[in-house]
Amino acid sequence: MSSLVWFGLVGASAAAVHLGVVWWLVEQFHLAALLANVLGFLLAFCVSFVGHHRFSFAAQQAQVRQALPRFAAVALLGFVSNEALYALLLRAGLEYRLALFLVLVAVAGMTWLLSRFWAFRSNGASGSNGAQV
Repeated sequence: MSSLVWFGLVGASAAAVHLGVVWWLVEQFHLAALLANVLGFLLAFCVSFVGHHRFSFAAQQAQVRQALPRFAAVALLGFVSNEALYALLLRAGLEYRLALFLVLVAVAGMTWLLSRFWAFRSNGASGSNGAQV
């Protein structure tokens, strides 16, 4: 299976975890959506890193000690973008679940590019990036 397909499957799984956690915390505990979004992000990050390292970008053979801090930087950049855009959409009056869904889709493209070409790129690849699309 290609890395792009795996990226989509892992990303969809992480997004479902993210969205589900936010929904659950807002509905069950009446937590503010932006605060629930932080907690959803943290759980989704774990799903995302493991899935991308083992499946999406496994062919690039990046070591965990190299890929984890890089992917954390990518995820943090994605989350800052996510939180800012989410706040804007919430202030614009969009329903919190729809707003979060739109934000998760928008940030996915940036995450894929940075993950493929930087976060999971192995320093040990000689002459080839080892990636499959």
